[in-house]
Amino acid sequence: SPHPNADRLSVCKVDDGSDEPRQIVCGAKNYRIGDKVPLAQPGAVLPGNFSIKIGKLRGVESQGMLCSGKEIGLPDEADGLLILTADAHIGAPLSELFPSDTILDLEITPNRADLLSYRGLAREVAALTRKISNFELPTSNVTSPGAADTIQISAPEKCPFYTVRKISGVKVGPSPDWLRAKLGGSGIRAINNVVDITNFVMLEIGQPLHAFDADKLRGAIRVRTAAQDEEFLGLDGRTYKLTPDDLVIADEERAIAIAGVMGGEETGVTETTTNVLLESAYFSPSGIRRTARRLGLISDSSYRFERGIDPAGVLQGSERAADLLAQFGDGEAASIDATGAPPDFSRAVTLRQGRCTAVLGTEVSSKFITETLTGFGLTTSGDHVWHVPSFRRDLAREIDLIEEVTRVFGIENIPPRETSRYFPESPVDREHDGQMRIRRRLAAQGFYEARSLSLIEDSPDYACPGAMCVRNPLTSDQSLLRPTLVRGVLAAVAHNARAGAKSLRIFELGRCFLEGEREERMKLALAMTGPLSPKSWRPGADRDADIFDLKGALESLGLGELDFAPMDNPALALAMGISQNGKMIGCAGLLWPAKARELDVSSPVVIAEIELPATVAAAKKFTGLAKYPGTTRDIAMLAPKKVRHADVAQCLRSFNEPLLTDAQLFDLFSDPSGEKIPADQISLAYSLTYRSRERTLNADEVNAAHARLKERLKAALNVTFRE
Repeated sequence: SPHPNADRLSVCKVDDGSDEPRQIVCGAKNYRIGDKVPLAQPGAVLPGNFSIKIGKLRGVESQGMLCSGKEIGLPDEADGLLILTADAHIGAPLSELFPSDTILDLEITPNRADLLSYRGLAREVAALTRKISNFELPTSNVTSPGAADTIQISAPEKCPFYTVRKISGVKVGPSPDWLRAKLGGSGIRAINNVVDITNFVMLEIGQPLHAFDADKLRGAIRVRTAAQDEEFLGLDGRTYKLTPDDLVIADEERAIAIAGVMGGEETGVTETTTNVLLESAYFSPSGIRRTARRLGLISDSSYRFERGIDPAGVLQGSERAADLLAQFGDGEAASIDATGAPPDFSRAVTLRQGRCTAVLGTEVSSKFITETLTGFGLTTSGDHVWHVPSFRRDLAREIDLIEEVTRVFGIENIPPRETSRYFPESPVDREHDGQMRIRRRLAAQGFYEARSLSLIEDSPDYACPGAMCVRNPLTSDQSLLRPTLVRGVLAAVAHNARAGAKSLRIFELGRCFLEGEREERMKLALAMTGPLSPKSWRPGADRDADIFDLKGALESLGLGELDFAPMDNPALALAMGISQNGKMIGCAGLLWPAKARELDVSSPVVIAEIELPATVAAAKKFTGLAKYPGTTRDIAMLAPKKVRHADVAQCLRSFNEPLLTDAQLFDLFSDPSGEKIPADQISLAYSLTYRSRERTLNADEVNAAHARLKERLKAALNVTFRE
């Protein structure tokens, strides 16, 4: 009866099998008097820890709760109460109708289409657990199909075998509770008994089926390719434009299904359907895959067809569905009509016991091999020849059969043996070792490694001239192959800065792609910003990283002698080119303040990118500490402004003075006004260390070496010394 205080509620009298009827307030509208539904009595706890109690709803007492499928944890998407079958026993626990089940959550590799069914999984589990005797397949009397003049296949390469069967007098209605539970456990929504049976057979034996309303068809069945821009209205209510690459099932007037993918709305089974045309066919996997991907329609049927179903299941599936429709839909099945022939994928493969033992490294008995392969559905005719059934197309070679034996035998059961061999070092090994040395040295200096995608976006903010375009990019932000690592490193800087990081040391080492040279190059990019150390009472502790810190990081990588020289680069301030043995390998500099602000960074950002050689230089060799003391001499000189520290260092190295072990620049001075030193000159002060590894040097030896160096510097660089 209607609730006296609420328009959307009803007051129900419920028979729960006890002597007294139970009063329950309910908000559902989909039930009728006499229906059997789930009842949660007071004290029951529903999913979500929802406890049922006696209470009042809008002033009327409610002694429990009538439940929908969703409220009791069943995958039922229908609105309202879960209506049970008429033969459900009143007062019985709901577990009698929905017994507990085991759900297997599996990831099936594309080559094992046979595991996309209950039967295939049962066969696999039975073989792996050595319980082959307990495994029984559902029996069905498969009859030979008759030839059908009403079916025409115009694309046999895409559909070599097609069958239909008419089932008359079908009563469309709800499926039995066990069938709905089976489908729900596999993630498929129950619709009606006809559609549910086709889905169940697909899950049971792996053969996708489709049911047409036979009375809505117009003439004979045509299996043909679609016309250009032919429109098709699918069961999902959407209209699709097809191409000649798509295979369709059609009658004499229009397409009624996209083969192996989706049926049409105009010929779908409804509550008024009485005659069903049941389709079971084999479609080419490649054609189904192309159509499903292009249209974005990944259905349960296309998922199986594109991986390759078992051709032997075409007739089995049709027969099984006809039996179930006769049992649960009162349908009368006619004989099956077929056109074409199923492809034969069975083959014979030789497996030698000695070869199996040699590959596994341990003895495997002939009995074990026979039991294992028999459990997986193979048969033998003797002489080590095994006949592979059509549902195992992945077994084509002897090594494939050995792999099946190994899966059951267990890798962990193979005893370990010493089979290692020594191999000479290759250029690939040396390159990898060199890259790992670079990573470890940068990590030791506080750098963190970033990894970015090789595919980047064509963005005007970061123009990449010369970048190679991807012909078919997956997304718009992955349309170019990166020619540089700078964008990825700066993105990492911005991401960390926006997360609150103040001091950042980031590097990336990876391959870049150059369009002009059509080559891949290994590059290294570094970025530094923020204070070098946390704030402290010590003076200079909070100094920000600058270009010289970046230069020192590069020189510490063991790449050999690097030369740094000023260069023009509009993207960088204080830009300098980096050369090695006279070859330009990269550049470094300071980001312009406007660009740094775009990264949400408040400190200067210094960045560098270099190209690594094919084989990164080996680590420097270390020598023991000198036994004898060294002597230091200082020199201060005036040099033209064009003279750089690198020029002085190069000259000192080229002189090959045996006693000179170190040269350190400790003072740099210039005076644009020209009052203290000429405006076109610069003052450089060096500390030179002299040492011998054989003896202690005397003053005369040091003075002589020092004088030689001064004379050579004066001649080479046109400098004068400040005495």
